[in-house]
Amino acid sequence: MKNCIVIGGGVIGLCTAYYLHKEGHQVTVIDQSSMDFGASYVNAGYLSPSHIIPLAAPGVMKKGLQWMFNPSSPLFIKPRLNSNFLKWTLAFNASCSSKNVQKGIPAIKEIAILGRDLYTDIKNDENFSFQLEKKGLLMLCQTEKMLEEEIQVAETATKEGLTTKTLPKEELQKLYPDTAVQAIGATWYECDAHTTPNTFMKEMKNYLEASGVRFHKNEKIENLSFNNGKIVSIDNSTHTYTADEYILTAGSWSNQLSKLLGINLLLEAGKGYRINSDRNLGITIPAILAEAKVAITPMDGFTRFAGTMEIAGINHRINQVRVEAIAKATQRYFPNIELTPEEKGKAACGLRPVSPDGLPYIGKSSKCNNLTIATGHAMMGWSMGSATGKLVSELISDKKPSLDLDVYHPDRKF
Repeated sequence: MKNCIVIGGGVIGLCTAYYLHKEGHQVTVIDQSSMDFGASYVNAGYLSPSHIIPLAAPGVMKKGLQWMFNPSSPLFIKPRLNSNFLKWTLAFNASCSSKNVQKGIPAIKEIAILGRDLYTDIKNDENFSFQLEKKGLLMLCQTEKMLEEEIQVAETATKEGLTTKTLPKEELQKLYPDTAVQAIGATWYECDAHTTPNTFMKEMKNYLEASGVRFHKNEKIENLSFNNGKIVSIDNSTHTYTADEYILTAGSWSNQLSKLLGINLLLEAGKGYRINSDRNLGITIPAILAEAKVAITPMDGFTRFAGTMEIAGINHRINQVRVEAIAKATQRYFPNIELTPEEKGKAACGLRPVSPDGLPYIGKSSKCNNLTIATGHAMMGWSMGSATGKLVSELISDKKPSLDLDVYHPDRKF
């Protein structure tokens, strides 16, 4: 048994704590927040092996530059005179290649499928009640060009063994009998599932606390002691913590601590927004509005509208222009759905940690023997959360990992 400290209490941190506990380790979770907000609570709730194309793909950087002066665009990269941001931007640009896509497809698919299936195992094993439905995911398209692109992606997914189909407009309307759909067609990933994130997070925290996992909330780790290739302790102005193994799952804040060890973890915070509606809007199957990059999910008792990728540093400011963009896009595809000022006024955001190549960092850096890094999942943190937790626990328990981790190595070059 090892004494383990997990730094960060989002979905990656909680799932890591869960699997470490299952392996018999002593676990402490430390988080700088109250652990009831952020990316793990405001995401679209998708368990989506369908998302096989990494964020860094051909043409994305060019599109980002075109959108740079449009604050309502799906991808908004705010230029900053910051050395870390400039290094990340250069690495991201270099990763926007066909080679990166070919590397990313199997890496994303395998960990996302493992993650999807592990959520089912967790629910069954612990008798959790969180929503877990396997209705698939629709990619709704309004233009022939986008539909052709989505069909190509679906054909790639089919070759990878995922279950997909293409639907004409008439079939789409049958899937949404209670609301009008404005789209010419869609691809349907029947392999996907969806959840209600805050319910899962609450149940997992309650389970872990009842099982003896210790939590220290509102505790920001500011320093660490390092000797002979190992972390000796971590601390802030009021507390010092020691452990055998340290796991860094602090999301967009992870590189702030990794720098103290000389680990240059290229990472940028990608802000996403969500709007919730408690009204019955007729959305029964999760959908992504392909041109607008907006996700719509029928959750447990409400419907969630989520989207945008705003790379503008670490902040939780709500940009109302981007909130309005989500609402307007929704009404373009579903003309009968008009989000109210009150619903838009309660919009929330979360920061997703984005690596330059769109793949997570999972593993031990050569610079520190007792630190395992698990961050950088971009928009796939929820999908990959359970799988990442299991992989980390296998590393620390000296077991053969369920997946080959070389492609996720935190020391990889860009």
